[in-house]
Amino acid sequence: MQSDVPVFSRGTFEAPFGVLTVVGSDLGIRYVMFDNDAHPKPLERLHISDSEIHDSVNDAITQLDEYFNGARRDFELPLDLQGTEFQVAAWNALADIPYGRTASYGQQAASIGRPKAVRAIGGANGRNPVAIVLPCHRIVGADGSLTGFGGGIVVKKWLLDHEQSILHSATGNRA
Repeated sequence: MQSDVPVFSRGTFEAPFGVLTVVGSDLGIRYVMFDNDAHPKPLERLHISDSEIHDSVNDAITQLDEYFNGARRDFELPLDLQGTEFQVAAWNALADIPYGRTASYGQQAASIGRPKAVRAIGGANGRNPVAIVLPCHRIVGADGSLTGFGGGIVVKKWLLDHEQSILHSATGNRA
């Protein structure tokens, strides 16, 4: 008899700035987390098996490697997003921000039809469960300043600079 409770697995990826932990199940990726995430994820609520790694986790690790090597700009992974309707809409809107570009919290709020929900967007982004895959690092203040990020501002800047350097090298320009 099968249980309705998904069994999760986890894997790690050594990013240039530290370890990322990927957690997923047959339903998709639930978390991509920084070691010192500002909003720790509730892993204790999940049934995590250490006996094997789900294909979704392996696929996410492969795609993260491609992203960091400059071979991938968009992720193609099944996601298992758990949050309020507003949070999920905010997180999904992140996928629409082009690689190497930024948008403001206000632009993100407007993109989901909630232009006055700027603070709520910031709160949702702070709890983005799949960092980098859904690129909350591309959200900046209205004045272009780097603000809040679960992995820290230094990592946010690194990710934005990384994407810019890949774009510049692809077009033959040097940063």
